[in-house]
Parts: sequence; structure tokens; C-alpha cells
Amino acid sequence: MNVRTTLERLREAARQTVREAGLPGGPPPRLTLRAWQFDVLVALTLGIATVYYGIDNADNVVVREIAPGVERVVPRPNGPDGMAFMVTLSFIASSALVLRRRFPLAVLCVVTAATLATPQSVLRLTFYAFVIAVYSAAVYSPYRVATLAALPVSVVLVGTSGNSVTPIVPNEYIALLILVPMAVAAVGLRTWKLRTDEGRTRLSALEREQAEALRRAVEHERARIARELHDVVTHNVSVMIIQAGAARKIMQTSPEQAAEALLAVEAGGRAAMTELRHVMGLLTMSSEDEGASGGADIAGTAAELSPQPGLDQLETLVGRVRNTGLHVDLKVTGPPRPLPTGVELAAYRVVQEALTNTVKHASGATAAVTVDYGPDRLRVEVTDTGGQPGAGAAAGNGRGLIGLCERLAVYDGTLDTGRRLTGGYRVEALIPLETP
Repeated sequence: MNVRTTLERLREAARQTVREAGLPGGPPPRLTLRAWQFDVLVALTLGIATVYYGIDNADNVVVREIAPGVERVVPRPNGPDGMAFMVTLSFIASSALVLRRRFPLAVLCVVTAATLATPQSVLRLTFYAFVIAVYSAAVYSPYRVATLAALPVSVVLVGTSGNSVTPIVPNEYIALLILVPMAVAAVGLRTWKLRTDEGRTRLSALEREQAEALRRAVEHERARIARELHDVVTHNVSVMIIQAGAARKIMQTSPEQAAEALLAVEAGGRAAMTELRHVMGLLTMSSEDEGASGGADIAGTAAELSPQPGLDQLETLVGRVRNTGLHVDLKVTGPPRPLPTGVELAAYRVVQEALTNTVKHASGATAAVTVDYGPDRLRVEVTDTGGQPGAGAAAGNGRGLIGLCERLAVYDGTLDTGRRLTGGYRVEALIPLETP
């Protein structure tokens, strides 16, 4: 039982090793035309040079002095068969380099076999192709385990196949072969450093851009919340101020009317609280998980939320304004139909802001609200006949109308405001709608 378990573990380890080695591998990488052309040029240049070397050195002998006064003669392949053999090895090793990026490990095996089959006296025929194959396998092979196993084996086999009598590289080229890799390594290190610096610069610039985008997003959100709070609070608080002032003036002479005014103040306060919960709910929904202590408060707030106001609540809005003493007419033309929630909220805010401004800036005036459902647009118009500025007129800063313009711009709507020739003020909003 233990032997079987050990064999199964060894078999599984072997399978894992094969999988890590990348066998079977995925599809080979796609190369650019320039890469193909370069590899063909390398293979062709090296092939021509080695074939020329083989032909030029056929029927020659190598004489080496292995000791003072002792010479050794090393023959090279000669005759037609020897020349054909050298040309064949050179062709195999050089032509395989065409696929050195696509199948680097296979090319390494082919070139290694050709190098081992090459006679020691003409080992230069395939040695340079072997160097290129080793480099290609190290750089381009996606199978890291197989590459780490194949490279040392190939290098050891080829390195031990030579001898000191017929060196692969002439002695006068040794210094060149040392200096060239050093120069290439220095250039590569410099290039890598430059690219690293460029990468750090781009990363810093990207971080700055992200920080700036985050800052703009925060500012935009703050402005949006400020507009929402302005729309929610200003109207109801203005109505409450008017009603509270009226109640104070008639408290002694008409207690019943003062009580009605205070009831209106209470209703306005409740409406303000309800709409404030809309905004607070938006702000707190994203932080539900920040702590268990705030969970109950958030849940209570969410439970008290009601839907955002729409055009169906204009009667209630106009009724609250009428309670302040401002005469308001509401007229709806065209067949009413369901509209997107955002469009209805924007139209409601237009009426709310316009009536709020009338209460603040045109005390004693008469206002008219017109909602026109057109086939391809919604028109909301609020006009007043003009009057005396109220107690809250000095506190206005124009932010309400700016907020309305931005609200309407989301739906490609427009806002037109200005004084009327006959006196008073006019606010008109046009919001395009989809054709029903």
C-alpha cells in the first residue's frame, strides 16, 4: 500500500512537472513582419558565411604546436562527401534560426544536435548558430522550467565537445568576444534605466492626473450636494419665515389666524425634514458598513424616506405657497403622461425655486404656474406680477438659478429667466422629451 501511494505521488509530481514545463504548450506567439524579416536575414547571413568557410577549408589540415617542438596535424573533412557534409550541417543550423522566436526550444535542440555532429576541426560551422539559439531560448521561450533544464544541458554538451588543439574561436578574437557582450550589456542596462525613469515619470504623471480628477470629482459632488440642499431647504424655510412673521404680528389681535400660520410653519418644517432625509439618505447609503453603531440610525433614516417629488405634487407645493398669502394659479395643458423621474424632479425644482424667489422678492404679487405637455418637449413657466422685496431678499446669491441650469442641462433642457415688460419676473424651462 505504501509503495503504491509513493508511485502515485511520483506520477502526480511528474505530471505537475510536465504541466509546469508547458507541455503541451499553447499557440505560438504571433510575430511582426519586421521580426520575420530580421530572423530570415540573420539565418541567411550566417548560412552564407559558414558555407563559405566550409568550402574554403575543405581538403585543408590544421597544424597545432601542442608542446615545444611537438606538432599535431588535425585533418578536416575532404572530398565531395566531406564538403557536402559540412554544407548540410551549416544549412541545418543556420536555417533553423528562422524559427528561433516562434519555437525557441525546438531550434535549440536542432542546433545543439547539429553542433555535436560537427567535427571538432570545423566546429565554427555551427557554433555561432548555437550561441544565437541559446540566446533565443533564454529570451523568447514561454516554458521557463523546460528552458532552465535544456540550457545547461546544451551548454555542457557543446562546451565539452571541443579541445585545446583546434579552438572554436581564434585567439585573436577572444578580446572582441569579451568586449562586445560587455558593450551590449552596458547599452542594455542604460536603456533599461532610461525606460525605468520614463515609466516612473509616466506613473507620477498618472498619479497626479488621478489626484486632480479625484479633486474635481469631490468639488463637483460638493457643488451637487450644495445645490440639492439649497433646493430642498430654501423653499420651505422661506415659507416658514413668512408664516412665522405673520403669526407674530397677529398673535394678539387674531389668535385663530396666528394658530393657522403656526400650523403652516409646522407643515413646512415637516416637509423640509422629509426632503432633507432624501439628501441625507443619499449621503449615508454609501457608508452603511462603516460601523455597527450607526447602522440603526441609517436604517431609520432609510425607512422614513419617501419618493422624490414630481409633477403630481405640484398641487401640494402650490398649496403651501398659497398659505403664505401669495396668490398662485396652476394650469396644466396637454395630456399629462408619465415622465422619467429625473425630468419630473427637475421640473418640480424649477417651480419650487421660482415660487421661492417670488415669496422672497415679490411680496404681495400674484404668480402663475403653467405646465405644458408637448409632443416632444415639456414647458414649465412661472410668472409673477412683481411686488416688494421680502425679509429674505437680501440673502439671495443666485445659486438657485445656477443649480437649475445645471439640472436642466443634464436632460438637454434650457432655462430662460428675466423681467417681463409688463412688470414682474418670468422663469421658463424647456425639457426635450421622447415622442410618445
